[in-house]
Amino acid sequence: MSGGRQRSMFTVHQNQQSESGIHGQTYLLETLTNCTDPLKAIEEFQVDNGIHLPSLRQMLPLLDLHGIRRLDFHNSILEALRDKLVAHIEEIGKKEGRDRDRKLKDMLAKSFPSVHIKQLRPIIMAILKNISHIDDKYLNVLVKDTELYKDTDTEVKRQIWKDNQSLLVNEVSPLLTQYIREKENILFDHNNLTNLFFTPSPKLRRQGEVVQKLAHMIGSSIKLYDMVLQFLRTLFLRTHNVHYCTLRAELLMALHDLEIQDIISIDPCHKFTWCLDACIRERNVDVKRSRELQGFLDSIKRGHETVLGDLSMTLCDPYAINFLATSTIRILHHLINNENLPRENHVLVLLLRMLSLGLSAWVMIDTQDFKEPKLDSQVVTKFMPALMSLMVDDQVRSLNTKMPLDERESAITIIEHSGPVPDAVQAYIQESSVACTVAMYYTLHVAKAKDRLALMRILGSLANCDHDRAFEDPFLHFLVALLIQQVEEFAAEDFCTVIFDEFFCTGLSRENVVRHVLKLVWHVYPKLPPSRLSTLTKVLQPSSTHDEAVHKLYTDFVEKISTDTEPPPEPPSFDYLESPLMSVPTPSHY
Repeated sequence: MSGGRQRSMFTVHQNQQSESGIHGQTYLLETLTNCTDPLKAIEEFQVDNGIHLPSLRQMLPLLDLHGIRRLDFHNSILEALRDKLVAHIEEIGKKEGRDRDRKLKDMLAKSFPSVHIKQLRPIIMAILKNISHIDDKYLNVLVKDTELYKDTDTEVKRQIWKDNQSLLVNEVSPLLTQYIREKENILFDHNNLTNLFFTPSPKLRRQGEVVQKLAHMIGSSIKLYDMVLQFLRTLFLRTHNVHYCTLRAELLMALHDLEIQDIISIDPCHKFTWCLDACIRERNVDVKRSRELQGFLDSIKRGHETVLGDLSMTLCDPYAINFLATSTIRILHHLINNENLPRENHVLVLLLRMLSLGLSAWVMIDTQDFKEPKLDSQVVTKFMPALMSLMVDDQVRSLNTKMPLDERESAITIIEHSGPVPDAVQAYIQESSVACTVAMYYTLHVAKAKDRLALMRILGSLANCDHDRAFEDPFLHFLVALLIQQVEEFAAEDFCTVIFDEFFCTGLSRENVVRHVLKLVWHVYPKLPPSRLSTLTKVLQPSSTHDEAVHKLYTDFVEKISTDTEPPPEPPSFDYLESPLMSVPTPSHY
């Protein structure tokens, strides 16, 4: 800081101290300069500015004898009195009525000139914290001084942020970066085999540090809430990162948990998000819930279509996509068992409708064309029956292998149940985001069941998914975790051909796919044929454009396979998890 700047700040501080009646350095300097007896002047200054308690003055010489400095003594008294005053201010702040505000504002007017004195600053900050509306003249001082702004409580900063969006951006940006980093750490951690992405419950997820901090920063301010939501929409558009959609839903539900009625009562997405959150938590959507969800979608009035943008973000949340798709697979199993058609199940049609809305979120917000995408009727009438026929084939073949040898079907019949996927399934996977997402989750279903042939039969088809959705991180994360459970299968070349050549290797131009494959190979390499391991080691070698984390993982992997001679530990079982991918019988109300 320049000398001129220092003198300017010093003058300001001294003027403020004079306003409060506190004699500062300037007063003492002038007194000592213009007096004839400096020692007497110092003594008079001490008497005038000391603690006016007659019984105390007799004790001060005793403190001197014990080597206790007057400064230390006065500082201890100051701290004790300051703490008592702050506690008193907090008590006043808990009261209601005009008298409370009048008292606090009077105290603020008298004490604010001393805000630059660090020892007294907590008193002023406590007063500011408890005033519902702070005059701009005080807020302007806090904004212009970095040190004061840093020491300001969040309750006061809320009033500053309303008219200073750049300051809110500075506070929120590190939290959003931390949130995305935490999500990616779960998805990409090659040692993570149990803390899977979809394992935590909605309630647990929104108890996270970032969500709670954002909720506290917003408080009950509708304006701040709208500003944060706009940040999330903008970042979602810029990055295509669906974790911002997750944060949008988690933040709203965190405010719901805190009962911030000022916000949840005016957010048009609240009831829909609350109902969807309950379905995700219970891993089920019954007829009543489905009617509520459909009612929300059907009740959007003309002129209020923009709410579809936020609803689509809520449904684009990977946890919502996971729930909608796994619920769809469960209903399809139910329809097969009861020999019913997909078009006759209203809950299934609603799930596909919501899935379609969620998968179109980015395009809707980017184009600002807030119209619900029409679900392709042929997805219900052609793709779903074709997928069900594939599921029946897999069930028949699986059942046949469990029967005694003399009761099994002929080899020719089994071949019929193991051929290529139906043409309609393959075609709609390439053309429809809804169809390919459902197919992806059926793939996870058979991987969880460790149905080797079913997995080999459908996985290769996903390489041509609409918009390459099969190469998105949440899906690959779960797929890799499930494949690691089938480590013994990687000794077979036909299995490796499907897993690597037909699926993963088609997406290696994407850095995220390289990271997921490295995690898979990290755990299964002892079972891989030597030629296959050699090939993978070459194709997975990162280029100069890859992130440093990819280079480090690859280097660690190469070092591991060259030095590790002990067999890898058995991967943990997922059976104890209440995975949404488990084939749970569908309730009768479906």
